[in-house]
Amino acid sequence: MGYLRTSILIAGITALFLAVGFFIGGEAGMLIAFALAAAMNLFAYWNSDRMVLSMYGAREVGRHDAPGFYGIVEQIAANAELPMPRVYIIDNDQPNAFATGRNPEHAAVAATTGLLERLSHEEIAGVMAHEMAHVHNHDTLIQTITATLAGAIGMLANLAFFIGGGHNRNNPPGLVGMLLVMILAPVMAMLVQMAISRTREYEADRMGALFCGQPLWLASALERIDAAAQHIENDAAEHNPATAHMFIINPLHTHAVDGLFSTHPSTANRVARLRAMAGVDETRTTGPWQ
Repeated sequence: MGYLRTSILIAGITALFLAVGFFIGGEAGMLIAFALAAAMNLFAYWNSDRMVLSMYGAREVGRHDAPGFYGIVEQIAANAELPMPRVYIIDNDQPNAFATGRNPEHAAVAATTGLLERLSHEEIAGVMAHEMAHVHNHDTLIQTITATLAGAIGMLANLAFFIGGGHNRNNPPGLVGMLLVMILAPVMAMLVQMAISRTREYEADRMGALFCGQPLWLASALERIDAAAQHIENDAAEHNPATAHMFIINPLHTHAVDGLFSTHPSTANRVARLRAMAGVDETRTTGPWQ
């Protein structure tokens, strides 16, 4: 059901993008919008991982640089039967993490120094299992596509007046209609993007719990990260809020409840689901690598 909902939402944001193009320039505008979307997504497909890692000043580490962290990622990748991703550390006191890359063969996972210093071995394993679940589910590519389309919709809406959309014969509402496009299209795109992000977070929690074998490890990590993120700044994220959906917990200080304008489900809801999973097998005390 999660994949079906995600596919429907992606189709919806794509249709919205084409509709904005049609509204501005008729059939020609729709074709231009389609070409623009294809070009932007092609660029994002090949370069999004390098761009976001550079944005956060992430440094790649190997087995000798960070043996504990690297070993955890290696074990989780083996449990998930996935290729070993590139491993990065971000110098930031806020505990957080994300995954990126266009597919499992070109994936990368990144964790902040705050996460590695504040969380236990088991909690870090839970976090990395969640991120590897995103890699397994190709969520990093899905989120890149939706973010690119959402940004392009906003750009098209803002440029509407400059390309004469309000006077196009295929645009009967004229000025009033163009104003509605400028206001409503970016908001609708943002809502769809957030809905996709929230859907994939729940699924990554579920699959991540299976990869590490202990749902409560991830539940504990989510609670500790969320509590710390409330009072520890992540300046890079604050300056690049469009990337907030990538992190395991919202890194911004403008947290929202589990509603329309939240990029993540509420931590309480996520923890409740993980505890429900653990209740099925409460007697298990060892992880798959112990």
